[in-house]
Amino acid sequence: MSVPTSQRLHPLSVAPMMDRTDRHFRYFMRQITRRTLLYTEMVTAQAIFHGDCNKLLGFDPAEKPLSLQIGGDDPQLLAKCARIAEDMGYDEVNLNVGCPSNRVQSGNFGACLMAQPERVADCVAAMRGAVRIPVTVKHRIGIDERDRYEDMVAFVTTVAAAGCDRFTVHARKAWLQGLSPKDNRTIPPLRYEDVYRLKQDFPQLWIEINGGIKTLQQASSHFQQVDAVMIGRAAYDTPYIFASADRDIYGTDAALTRHQVAMAMLPYIARWTAQGTKLHSITRHMLQLFHGVPGSRAWKRYLTDNSCRPGAGVATVKAALAQVPDPISKNTYSLTPLSMETQV
Repeated sequence: MSVPTSQRLHPLSVAPMMDRTDRHFRYFMRQITRRTLLYTEMVTAQAIFHGDCNKLLGFDPAEKPLSLQIGGDDPQLLAKCARIAEDMGYDEVNLNVGCPSNRVQSGNFGACLMAQPERVADCVAAMRGAVRIPVTVKHRIGIDERDRYEDMVAFVTTVAAAGCDRFTVHARKAWLQGLSPKDNRTIPPLRYEDVYRLKQDFPQLWIEINGGIKTLQQASSHFQQVDAVMIGRAAYDTPYIFASADRDIYGTDAALTRHQVAMAMLPYIARWTAQGTKLHSITRHMLQLFHGVPGSRAWKRYLTDNSCRPGAGVATVKAALAQVPDPISKNTYSLTPLSMETQV
């Protein structure tokens, strides 16, 4: 797969996904791809400013490069939150202008802000004035009846004038009434050509495409038209598709095998379970590691049945791994009783 040399730092990313892209998932993905840009779940500006930042925003340095996605519409509050993100070591801050849920709309952020480009521009300007890290925007191609290409151009023109030069575009419009967030991810038709056209009309901007992309092979065709590709649900449902990303897209690093990925997670699991974290909180993100290969069903079943048991930890994962044939090595994994799990 060839990526034009003119592209900048992050031609590939994993989309921010609620209840998906938490710190445990991100650490897991880092065992598969070292270079792909990762995102947090969306965190509201109010939660960041008034909540426990270490709990909400904490991350392992191994997760970098990492972007914090924020939801909000108050320029000054967003600027304070961007400063917090920079101080904590995030590589960029992304403003959510794409989520169509009713709860998000009631807070006047997410996709409904596409109807208020001046407000978004004010937010971007305030954040850019507060930090040195990039401030980016993720948005839809349109909302409700404001879905003409010209409407998106007006939005991007206004926000770019405030200093934003990186836009991630979900290539579907959003219906703010009548469709659930889940339906908004599938029912409105994909309009990739609109995103391609946006890049043609704004060659100076970094344009990333998102929506319906399930493989790196599909991503390859988009690289001919735009600067970057963001993959969402497929990254969660089939995470090992990213195993070739560092080699094929970034030109570096051989990938770990699936078994090696699981084994690489064991020290992390030992550390977190020792602190009281339930194993399920980590392994729920690992269930699809062996998607499409023999033993996947047994792996998922074992983890699902045992990860919530008292004392579940490293040995549980080793026992699950023993259910999956390893085509490369003849490794065997000891089946330590759950009550004795203290070491990797």
